[in-house]
Amino acid sequence: MEKIATREAYGKYLVELGKKNPKIVVFDGDLSGATKTSYFRDAFPDRHFNAGIAEADLMGMAAGISTTGLIPFASTFAIFGAGRAFEIIRNSICYPNLNVNICCTHAGLSVGEDGGSHQSVEDIALMRVLPNMHVFVPADAVETRRMLDAALTIDGPVYIRLCRLATNVVLPEDYEFVPGKAVELKSGADVTIMAVGLMVERALEAAEALKAEGINARVLNMGSIKPIDRDAIEAAAKETGAIVTAEEHSVIGGLAGAVCEVLAETTPCPVEKVGINDVFGQSGKAPEVLEAYGLTADHIVKAAKDAIARK
Repeated sequence: MEKIATREAYGKYLVELGKKNPKIVVFDGDLSGATKTSYFRDAFPDRHFNAGIAEADLMGMAAGISTTGLIPFASTFAIFGAGRAFEIIRNSICYPNLNVNICCTHAGLSVGEDGGSHQSVEDIALMRVLPNMHVFVPADAVETRRMLDAALTIDGPVYIRLCRLATNVVLPEDYEFVPGKAVELKSGADVTIMAVGLMVERALEAAEALKAEGINARVLNMGSIKPIDRDAIEAAAKETGAIVTAEEHSVIGGLAGAVCEVLAETTPCPVEKVGINDVFGQSGKAPEVLEAYGLTADHIVKAAKDAIARK
């Protein structure tokens, strides 16, 4: 399988979109080499703006230019975009419901050696709580491109969470992403694994391991965190009776929180959460950090068995 980071796919596809739509402009916070908006800068130097290390200004500039009819994409690291610029995103983008696409890279523990200060494990929660905000988390390069296509159809703010680590492409090229809809990647009746981001690949690996033990796991790609597919969540609870959530994010306020909110209102069932358990990250090579925090296929397998046991 091809390996490519979602940030790389973002940067390259942004150029393709820029060729088709002259209204697209890009803002970055002095990190274009890392966020990969440097591809767009090189192709369209008059449509790329470096706000410097001033993330609040970056978001404010994107908000302002969106009112002229241009379509801004604002990029920086997730810890700075979602965290440092939160108030500007809230009051200058979401409150007036402006058409700003916030594409933040280097999210989650897979930032690796940059350590806990740069490993954003809270950004989904921060963005999900904002009225008018859409929150998408691509599983691979293919879904990244489809989410960018979707963002261009939405008249309002969008947050797309991107990864530093190169990951396998697990979705077919003709994959379709629809905001508010989960996608079933594997059918199963014993337990449902709901995953986002790089955990989708691990969820599929876990499902194969469970199958070898006679357990049929349904796998849902929950790339649209907000709006979330309530129907798919309720159906999974009724039809499989046990759920596992898997995310490279805190289990507080992220995918796990969103899923449990739906279930508590409609269809209570056992839920096991694979994610970051109310702790900060630490420096280390990305695969080793993910292993240390339990973000692996083996941990999903154990969680699935635990959920089934609680039926």
